[in-house]
Amino acid sequence: MRKSLNEYEMIYLDAGDTLLTIPAAQTILKQYLQLRSVERDEAHISELFTEAFRLFYYVNKQDNFVACTPESDREFWVHLYQYVLHKLGIHEEWTEEQIFQCCHELYEIYTAPEYYELFADVKPFLKALQDRGFRIGIVSNFAPTLQAILEDKDILHYFDPVIVSTEVGLEKPDPAIFKLALERAGVAARDVLYVGDHETNDIWAPGQVGIDAVRILRYDYHSGEGIRSLLELLDEQQAIV
Repeated sequence: MRKSLNEYEMIYLDAGDTLLTIPAAQTILKQYLQLRSVERDEAHISELFTEAFRLFYYVNKQDNFVACTPESDREFWVHLYQYVLHKLGIHEEWTEEQIFQCCHELYEIYTAPEYYELFADVKPFLKALQDRGFRIGIVSNFAPTLQAILEDKDILHYFDPVIVSTEVGLEKPDPAIFKLALERAGVAARDVLYVGDHETNDIWAPGQVGIDAVRILRYDYHSGEGIRSLLELLDEQQAIV
């Protein structure tokens, strides 16, 4: 089904890698290690983060949905950080217990507001949607700190509701989180457009409950069909699949 933007009543958005990002994740880890007398190449760290995301995050998981909790979110990211640290050879210098503790500390760092930045198109896009009378919400797999991050970036006021996996106990790509999003907003699926970066979580999953979706490609390693800027959606004549 192809519709122009002005045929929707509400726009739901993903958060991480759609609205905001940590632009210097590799620098943060390099400096964290330096403070502990460990030197590693920043470019290599960046490559390993990209590799870890491809292995653990950009995967096609369309079944075996389980409840999401703050603990399960932390466990996922700790596992990802362990992978990166092992690939960096940190296990040759630290004990497994030290690495485990480090990964928990990194989780706290990477879920805190101060390291996040909005993509440049976000505030103009949200303001334009608001001016045109759209309702705007969020459906995101994220730590319980998401609303604090959005508040810190001065965009929380645009969104109602804000549905966060670790707060509602459901996690994309489980279509149930999108059913909940429709219920919370009191809207029909046909009246909603969803925008996110993940093919399974943000395109396949909302499609299972009848929500149209478009993918945003934020990084050079993203491939496939989609848009490169949220501002592309503001052309009301643009067709959305």
